[in-house]
Amino acid sequence: MISIPMTGPVVAPPRHRFLRVRYQLLGGLLFAVGLPVLLRSLDGTWVLAAETTQNTVLAAVCAHVLGFLAFRRLGSFPGVAAAGFILPTFALTYGFIFAVIFFFRIDYSRFQAGGSFILSTLWYFGWSIAARRVVRHRLAIVPGGSVAGIERIQNVAWHYLSSPDQALPGINGIVADLRADLSEEWERYIADAALAGIRVYHVKQVTESLTGRTEIEHLSENTLGSLNPDQFYLSFKELADRLAAVAVLALLAPLFAAIALAIRLDTPGPVLFRQKRMGYRGKVFTVYKFRSMRVGPAGEGGREHAMTRPGDGRITRVGRFLRHSRLDELPQALNIIRGEMSWIGPRPEALSLSNWYEGELPFYRYRHIVRPGITGWAQVNQGHVTEVDDVLEKLHYDFYYIKNFSPWLDLVIFLRTIRVMVSGHGAV
Repeated sequence: MISIPMTGPVVAPPRHRFLRVRYQLLGGLLFAVGLPVLLRSLDGTWVLAAETTQNTVLAAVCAHVLGFLAFRRLGSFPGVAAAGFILPTFALTYGFIFAVIFFFRIDYSRFQAGGSFILSTLWYFGWSIAARRVVRHRLAIVPGGSVAGIERIQNVAWHYLSSPDQALPGINGIVADLRADLSEEWERYIADAALAGIRVYHVKQVTESLTGRTEIEHLSENTLGSLNPDQFYLSFKELADRLAAVAVLALLAPLFAAIALAIRLDTPGPVLFRQKRMGYRGKVFTVYKFRSMRVGPAGEGGREHAMTRPGDGRITRVGRFLRHSRLDELPQALNIIRGEMSWIGPRPEALSLSNWYEGELPFYRYRHIVRPGITGWAQVNQGHVTEVDDVLEKLHYDFYYIKNFSPWLDLVIFLRTIRVMVSGHGAV
């Protein structure tokens, strides 16, 4: 926590011109789309006269703008505005646009398309590095209400205000508990800050956006003002999930057979592991996974046996690889086809664990308002947990996902899941 005693009026932070949206986008288009055209015209040939180049330039502009908008939208989620997400974001948008072109057999220039994609990623890599050096978030805290402890959140320069006469030039925003009974002096200070162009944030809004967790001291509505997630996206996602699950089962059938053979050769027992779990809207269903543990004695089904501890001796050699790579989760495509699960959502818990958590944690059942997923926001941030205190933090992540339920957040989780699969983070 940093305290800088200063007096005077509230001063708005200086704006860096190159960080403005129009400079980022226009500069990116000129660099990524214009530069390849210029390089191809160095021999005196005006390549823009060719229909092939015109098609490619138009497609590259669309892909670049979509990538820019997607990256800006994804950057609103905690821990995402990192250079590591630029490449996959633009790979998706360029891949989609040029897949459409290829499907309709439209002529295009491979040099122009490839060069535009590479230069787009380089432009935003460079811009991200420059932005991190120029801009550092500086937030001032108005005392009163539930602001205690917020300064423990890292990667922000916090400035605790001691009086309404204090001014902090160069701050990016002011954090206050807007639901607290603040004095008239502090309310005037906040109003003056807003009039000066400084953003004023509610403390809960800032905490959620910086940590990716939603506190659950009481049920909280989502961004649409309702306890229920977006029903249109819920229905659309179910259809897309099922189509993707059918494709996965068809395309990865040889891999499924190889994994099944490896499991049978490693240890005796069934290939698939079946377990009752709590699912969508509190309905019990049977989840399917590739078996990664030795088969235990009959009657082992209590809470302790449902937990997988770090270094668990029941995990087989093949099972350890399957867990590390998350390949053991693939048979849950069957659950997705049956409408019991989604690719992305809160992880379903074993029935014994779910009943225990419901008795220990308030509002635990609210996480069942969306379909459970193979991967989720808690998994890519926290990994595997079993203790009640850790489960409470996991529930904070699940509530954040439900409150911000959207295709953008699902895309973030998808991209981070790929990184988790490669690194093995959170595996047991």
